[in-house]
Parts: sequence; structure tokens; C-alpha cells
Amino acid sequence: MSSLTLSRTRTGLVAAATAVLLVATTACGASRGDSGGGPSVPAGTNGASSGATSSTTATFGTLQSPCGKGDASGATDQGVTDSAITIGYGDDRGFTGQPGLDQEIGDATKAMIAWCNQQGGINGRQVTGDFYDAAMTQTETAMQSACKRDFMLVGEGWANDESAEQTRVDCNLAAVPAFAVGPDVSNGPMLYTAAPVPVDYQPATTFFQLAQHFPQTKDAFAFLNTTLPVNASIVARSTPAVEAAGFKVINCGVTLNYMGEPNYLPFAQRLKACGAKIFYITNSPGPVVEGIISALAQVGDKALFVMQHNGYDENFAKWNTAGYADNVYVESEFQPMENASVVPAVQQYLDILKASGGKTGLLGMAAASSFLLWATAAKACGSTLTRQCMIDKLSAVHEWTGGGLHAPTDPGGNQLADCDMTLKMTGTSWAQVYPAEQGKFDCDAKYLVKVPASGWNTTLNSDRIATKFLTSGIIKPQS
Repeated sequence: MSSLTLSRTRTGLVAAATAVLLVATTACGASRGDSGGGPSVPAGTNGASSGATSSTTATFGTLQSPCGKGDASGATDQGVTDSAITIGYGDDRGFTGQPGLDQEIGDATKAMIAWCNQQGGINGRQVTGDFYDAAMTQTETAMQSACKRDFMLVGEGWANDESAEQTRVDCNLAAVPAFAVGPDVSNGPMLYTAAPVPVDYQPATTFFQLAQHFPQTKDAFAFLNTTLPVNASIVARSTPAVEAAGFKVINCGVTLNYMGEPNYLPFAQRLKACGAKIFYITNSPGPVVEGIISALAQVGDKALFVMQHNGYDENFAKWNTAGYADNVYVESEFQPMENASVVPAVQQYLDILKASGGKTGLLGMAAASSFLLWATAAKACGSTLTRQCMIDKLSAVHEWTGGGLHAPTDPGGNQLADCDMTLKMTGTSWAQVYPAEQGKFDCDAKYLVKVPASGWNTTLNSDRIATKFLTSGIIKPQS
């Protein structure tokens, strides 16, 4: 496909992603894979087992592959030579509070680099990946290293990204991340993601779906608050979407320590007494989520739970042997792995990750889609591969599906789609429940809810760019 604008389809796709939200105070080192044990991918190697996808692959799902042979040349920018393009990527897998956190992000980018290089790279240039493990607290260290050596950041996902945003902007390090968390990153300059999460809009599809199927819960919706620093921002941004679906939000006055509690029963008793019929869980799956769900089940609370798409987690499902989480519903902006039989892009993603021995997950799909977005723009730049050209090309992409991994989004306009689907856990398995037809999703303009400025936790200019870290020297689109 020569054009960067992809066709919008209404089947087999899902909307834009929201990010894993977790911030910690445990100190860990940030490193590139070649020195820190992460998945480093040297130029000219495939970074995967011999069973990786063949170099004859011409598509990724519905997307024509942007990778292949060519004769692009020139040392056109930092990290670009006649023969190679060096990009930075990474995750928080070294976080001691949750080892392996978001590992699927780095694994997916590594695998996509291998997939691309086997086809000939980008216009003949091989892609080199510098892996950075930010380990939650070392994002700034990772960013400083990337600023010195990489052409761009691609497919990275760091939960504490806000802490390094000033450094990224100051060194004009353009980025196509798997996700953005901080409000000044979500609407940051020189940043385009396949699954935008702008602070001024919020998806509400799942809230509307739950209100329709469980109308008895509409008078008592509560946020399960934690001491997670961004919890207040999540609540502020989500409340308009919850209310738009017809729910009445109540405050149960309970806040859990996001690092864990020694005993969840007292909190569960207070939550049950509050009378909430549906709880919105802001934490990622782990000990805190499992602890409070177990305690609520033990005190006989029958409330439903709704989570962001990061709630869709294999280990979370494996934990649910007692069925305590059978009433958990997840807003999914990406196709779940269970839909691989009806969505070719999902099956291809799984095959590529299997060949490289990587961990799979929805956040990994986000990384894969962002890599494809970046590669498509890089191909279009040819021998004029500069950050300026990349920003010009990326800003012009207004419909993107990652070949079918998610719904049509607007990376260039930093806008998510008005579509979603809802997943439900039953026992140790996940399945799509709304819409009922596997692989399809629900779309309606009312599902894209405008968030008032009071919920942004930042200031946006007329271009919807966060102003906190802006400098006069940023690279702006020229076309």
C-alpha cells in the first residue's frame, strides 16, 4: 500500500488503547538489552528463532507490509546510516514490585523488528533495536540514553513516562509508543501512537453496554480508588463517560494502597456497606486487584467490576480458579487473542511472537501496531529519512487499524475511535460478550465523550498539544 491512509472497516477491529497505570518508588536500573539482559536486536539479525515468519510475507493482516528490500541511502539523521536505522524501545519488566511488568511490549517490538528485517528492513536498511528496561523508576535514565543514540522511540511503553517527557521534548526525540500514560505525554508534541489516549476524550462503549445489560446497577457506580498517583486523573477523565452512559457515581470513601494491604476484609466490608453495584478498578491485575475481589466475594458482595483493557491478562485468568472474578468485565480496544480464528492480524501477531519466544498480550498488540505505523511512515520517507519527514508523514495518518488488530483510529489527529467491545472472564478463560458476534465491535458517535478541561490534569493549546514541556525548538509538521 503506497498511501499512509488505510481503509476504515467495521468488522474484526477494535478501538484505541488506554495505558497500564502504575507508579512506584522502588529503585531499579535502566539499561539497553545488550548490557541488561533485555531483548536486544542487532542490525542484520532477525532476533528470533529460525521458525520466524518468512521473508516472503507481504502483508500483516489487511495491511501491505511496509518492510522490504530497497536502495535507500544516506546518514540522514541521528541513528540512520546507509544500511541501518537504530530505534529505541522498552518496557518496565525489571520493576521489582511486579517482575515482568509489560514484558509483552518489548517482546512484541523485538519480534516485529525481526519480522521486518527478514523481509529486507525498511527500503533495504536493517532495523536495529536498543532495548531499555525503565523498571518503573528509571525512565529518565532510559530517555537520556535514547536521546544520545536513537533515531526515534518506537513501540515503547513506560508507565512512568511523564517523568522523562521534558528530556524527550528537549532532545526532539520523536516517538510512536505502544501507549502513553501521563497527561503531558498523551497529548505531547512529536508523538503519534497507533492507539491514541488523549486527555480530552474518553471512550464510553463498555459503560453503555453494561448500562444496557445491567440496568439495576445504574444508580450505584463507584470507583475503586487507590493511592496510585494518577488515580485522581483516571477518575476525573472517566466520570463524564460513566455519567454519559446513565450511571450515578457514588463515593464509598475507600482508598487502597496500590502497593498492597495486609488484610482486605475491612475494606471489603466498607465497600459492601456502601451499596455500590458496579466498581471501576483502576489498577492493573495483580495482588491488589486479586486481594480486594477475593475479600468482596468472602463478604458476599455481588457487585460487578469493570476494568480498562489492561485487565485482560492471562495470569489474572489463571488466578480465577475459585470464580471470584467471574463478574469482571473489561473494555477492550483491541481484538482479544481468543478472536484469532476470525481476525487474521491477531493470528499473525501470535505466530510472530511464538516464533520469537515472546510473551503475548493486548499491550503487545499495541506495540506491534505502533511499529507498523512507524515502519509505514519510514518507508514513505525513503532516502529522506529524517525526524522532520517522519513527523510530516505520521501527522497525515488519519485512519489506522494495524492491519486489523484494533479499530480505525486517528494517530495524526491524536483521536481514538468511537468503538469498543467488552470481554468477560469466566473461570480461567476470557471471551467477547458484547457485541455477541465474535470479532465485531460496537460503534456509535455517542461513545466518544468529551472530557471537560477540569479533568485533563494539564493545559492544552489550540492544537490540543500539552503545553507544560513545550519548547520553541520542537519539530512541527510542515505539511
